[in-house]
Amino acid sequence: MAHEEFTEKDWRRLLISLGEDPDRPGLHETPSRVAKAWQHWTSGYKEDPAECLKVFEDGAQEYNELIIVRGIPVYSHCEHHLAPFFGKATIGYVPDGKIVGLSKLTRLVNCFAKRLQVQERLTIQIANALMTHLEPKAVGVVIRCRHMCMESRGIRTEGEETVTSAMLGELQPNLALRTEFLSLAREG
Repeated sequence: MAHEEFTEKDWRRLLISLGEDPDRPGLHETPSRVAKAWQHWTSGYKEDPAECLKVFEDGAQEYNELIIVRGIPVYSHCEHHLAPFFGKATIGYVPDGKIVGLSKLTRLVNCFAKRLQVQERLTIQIANALMTHLEPKAVGVVIRCRHMCMESRGIRTEGEETVTSAMLGELQPNLALRTEFLSLAREG
């Protein structure tokens, strides 16, 4: 799906519609900066999740326990208001003969977070991509985020955190494994 990028002219028009003068000194370069920022914030549309995940078949032959990466930064924009939401993701999986480069988990989060999102879909997209491309025994994803659409408008409550999770493969039926994952995924 090809998409047309907003140009500086579009952002100038937005500033004018807000009642601003895009030619005043403080705003003169704003349309260019905003266009570049949105290109970055939505660059996930141009990424293929499969290419984010480099899989290794060596080193995991005998390993059958959880591998967890915590504290992965999440920066996204809600598709309902275009407002930012941000927080941390925890990803865990039990390999089935293959492992993934650990930094690739952060790349995978960014691939999906740099699209207009809802946190629930973001969580399951990450889990499904890992199940599809890594083929592990189990995948768990927990995301904790603050949403500016709730904090700066609407209910206007600061600091509330939304927590979503996805548990696939052996994490669904295996209560002991699920409990271990959630314990290890817990912050602090």
